[in-house]
Amino acid sequence: MLYPLVLLLLSISYLKTFVSGYELNPDNPESIKSIAAMIAEKLMTLYPGDKPGGTPGLFGEPYYWWEAGAAFGALVDYQHLTRSTQYQDVTTTAILHQVGPDINFQPPNQTHCLGNDDQVFWAFASLTAAETNFPDPPPSSPQWLSLAQAVFNIQSTRWDPEHCGGGLRWQVYNFNRGWDYKNSVSNGGFFLLGARLAKYTGNGTYAEWAEKTWDWSRDAGLIDAEGGVRDGMDVNVCKIDMDGGDGRVMWSYNAGIYLAGAAVMWDVSEGPAKEKWKSAIDFLLPRTLSNFFDKNGIMFEPACEPYNKCNVDQRSFKGYLSRFLSITARVAPFTASQIMPLLKSSAVAAVKSCAAGPDGNTCGLKWYSGGWDGNQGVGEQLSALETVQSCLTPVGDGKMQIPAWVTEHAGGTSRGDPNAGMEVKEIEQNLVRIDTKDEAGAWILTVITIVSIMAMAVWVSFAPFNRPGKAA
Repeated sequence: MLYPLVLLLLSISYLKTFVSGYELNPDNPESIKSIAAMIAEKLMTLYPGDKPGGTPGLFGEPYYWWEAGAAFGALVDYQHLTRSTQYQDVTTTAILHQVGPDINFQPPNQTHCLGNDDQVFWAFASLTAAETNFPDPPPSSPQWLSLAQAVFNIQSTRWDPEHCGGGLRWQVYNFNRGWDYKNSVSNGGFFLLGARLAKYTGNGTYAEWAEKTWDWSRDAGLIDAEGGVRDGMDVNVCKIDMDGGDGRVMWSYNAGIYLAGAAVMWDVSEGPAKEKWKSAIDFLLPRTLSNFFDKNGIMFEPACEPYNKCNVDQRSFKGYLSRFLSITARVAPFTASQIMPLLKSSAVAAVKSCAAGPDGNTCGLKWYSGGWDGNQGVGEQLSALETVQSCLTPVGDGKMQIPAWVTEHAGGTSRGDPNAGMEVKEIEQNLVRIDTKDEAGAWILTVITIVSIMAMAVWVSFAPFNRPGKAA
């Protein structure tokens, strides 16, 4: 009789966990770390890159390359915040495997859909490794700081003043859908990358580029008059289509990426410039919090979650908002009193969605539902992980004993190269960037380019491409 009773009690306990999820204490570091560890463990069961037949750094279909970069960036943060080295080796291998032959996160097998935003998420992973003293690669391998510098340098050559007065296009190559689109995440990513490189290196040129990108984003209307961040615009129109187009949509990670960039710029600035960035933060923060947190303080993606329309990319967006809000609270501590309570309430809600599936460790999408909503995947696990570990953000109150970020001149060990990535500039411009005035021979050059790329590519997938601004 005892054995059936034990089984019954275990079943009741499992059912209770399935319905209510884990219990997180967002003010207790050990509670945060233990639950983050479980969520990360499930995330990595979805990763085939360290298994026979897998490719290091890739999650495979249906996940795009950029999301893998975001995931490994989250794992770099995971090690810094929890002090767990469990995923150190697999993370190092994944990032280094995706640097490409030009050592700038442009692997040939991603040419068919390579966006500036995709590339910058891998740069974020590399730069976070430098900022947190994640163990450096062997001396013969590319180094964390130089990889981030390479991405910044090559993207700076893509600044396009001839269309809409500046900014980066979404796509790197003109034969990809999205070439005619300038979006917030590409430009916001360049802005945040420049700001963080300015902080890490002390080089004012990065800060100048960051400010230039911010000013252009405001002037172009990517950031609207109320502090909302729109998705993007067609370069042939140069304004946000507010009459039903995808460009008018506001996504959480777009808002977060500009907010974090403004916060880092505030941190590195002095005098009147500091006031400019304080004003920028005060301009963006209220709209960001009101747009992406419900009345109960739970984060959500309003453009797709209520309508069951979130695609594979969009299921991960909340994770990046959590990451960027964490950066904001950390480098601009005056924002912490507004940000941290919302991150904590969202983390508690996220965790309640995470004790589901056959393994009892599967996270859902709609955290406001009070339990698992039936959704699952890399994006759901990644969003929950980023939000839970963001509760460990050190904000100056001494509660979270997290090591400070390092810089090149204060504790940082990663080696940099200010000229990294520049050697590919001429090739990219001459073979790919074709202006309308050259249309007479454009089709010939395009064919040659495509054939050349296919010949050198290890793998090229022509799967349906339906993510303009990652918003479709």
